[in-house]
Amino acid sequence: MARDIPTDPADLGAAEARRLIARKALSATELAIACITRVEAVDHAVNALVARDFDGLREGAWAADKALASGADLGALHGLPFGVKDMVDVAGLPTTFGSELFRDNVATKDDAMVAAMRRAGATPMGKTNNPEWSAGGNTRNRVYGATANPHDLTRTCAGSSGGSAAGLAAGYFPLATGSDTGGSLRNPAAFCGVVGYRPSPGVVPGNTRGIGYLPLSTAGPMGRNVEDTALMLSVLARPDMRDPYTATVDGRTAWNPASFANLPRCDLSSLRVAFTEDYGFAPTEGIVRDHFRTVVPQLSQLFGAADDGTPDCTDADRIFSVLRGILFVAMHGKRLDHHPEQVGPNVTENVHEGRSFTPDDIAEALSMQGAFYQRWQTWFETHDYVISPAVTISPRDWHELYPTKIDGVATKSYYHWLAMAYASTIAGHPSITIPCGRDANGMPFGLQIVGRRYDDLGVLSVAAELEAIIAGISDLAPRGPDISALKSAGPLSDVEGFLSL
Repeated sequence: MARDIPTDPADLGAAEARRLIARKALSATELAIACITRVEAVDHAVNALVARDFDGLREGAWAADKALASGADLGALHGLPFGVKDMVDVAGLPTTFGSELFRDNVATKDDAMVAAMRRAGATPMGKTNNPEWSAGGNTRNRVYGATANPHDLTRTCAGSSGGSAAGLAAGYFPLATGSDTGGSLRNPAAFCGVVGYRPSPGVVPGNTRGIGYLPLSTAGPMGRNVEDTALMLSVLARPDMRDPYTATVDGRTAWNPASFANLPRCDLSSLRVAFTEDYGFAPTEGIVRDHFRTVVPQLSQLFGAADDGTPDCTDADRIFSVLRGILFVAMHGKRLDHHPEQVGPNVTENVHEGRSFTPDDIAEALSMQGAFYQRWQTWFETHDYVISPAVTISPRDWHELYPTKIDGVATKSYYHWLAMAYASTIAGHPSITIPCGRDANGMPFGLQIVGRRYDDLGVLSVAAELEAIIAGISDLAPRGPDISALKSAGPLSDVEGFLSL
């Protein structure tokens, strides 16, 4: 049925595929079959989609085609497959959280986010891999093993939404869910050459937040480009009183979800932007600094005003370590007490760290966060956006649980290398990662754009403008992985260390 489609349907972006389906140039069934075929051809080498529902995807695609033929109204995501991070329930599929304790756990109903995607016409394809309880920036666990970076199978796809990012890059699905505390959306997007968006608190409501009034963690959309990611956000940004950070009045939110599906054009020449290599504190690798220094001259001239600068991030490491520790004690302390042999090293370290903090430490960190937030608001009175590398390092061997050193200097913890991302987490500002060339190791490089709190529409619009410009710069334009090389690669499960931590 498909005609005049310039590529394998599995490689189509979400918005493009949705347009083709609407005008009957591509059927949802053809798209589903193409995505299934891609997974079956390469996932032995990548291990991104760890639980599959291909029958459900085929049924959803058939229903989508039938609805189109009948003239029914089409949802924003009509006929599109999507991947779901294994932290989120999909009815009938395992939700293991990457934890041995939940190896046999099968969800009985959809998470609210998955239900919203279904209502918009999308169908879940399966579950994507993540580290145990999303703790850490390397997607490895003892349930499903490691996930490799499709651009180089010896390197990590980062995490914790690593399976989602790797699957997007390899053409499994055009959209995927992710979640982010210290960069869990943004880091894997950067490493795999796709887009990850961390929204302002409450824009994507969650009814399973570990500590309701501590919004360090949030769900968010992932796609192959900004348009797709924003389209998915238009579905996820819904009213839901169960999230205390989602302002819902008379059944509506303060933001208009439909606006994300039709991003306004943005005049970059009217904007005041700062570029920073490290936010003044992040332990950034030389190879990352070097690539960023080649990017800045090519982009800074686009803006009305551009300087080297950063919001004041004093105490960022201390704030994040204490608040993260509180979160892990609340969520995992009892699990560690009762089943220490089935709790991995990252979760164990975080719980022990959290328990080491005194009430005075916690009070001090909360006060520090308040001051941190106020300094960011003052800085944004004279700037519209801040742009930086997305991650402090280039992708490394996936056997390495976390970087213990960066350029020979010891890191403070297993999450210290996530500092480039958790600066904006602490302040609660929206942040997006878009592909921007390749570093000296030949690996994808992610550019991070951070805007004012609740300027989600602005962040996405600026990202879309930059993405279009970057696509026209030969040394920065994104490139996908070599699919033929993935097809011919051996099984990742045969590699030593696949199931170990």
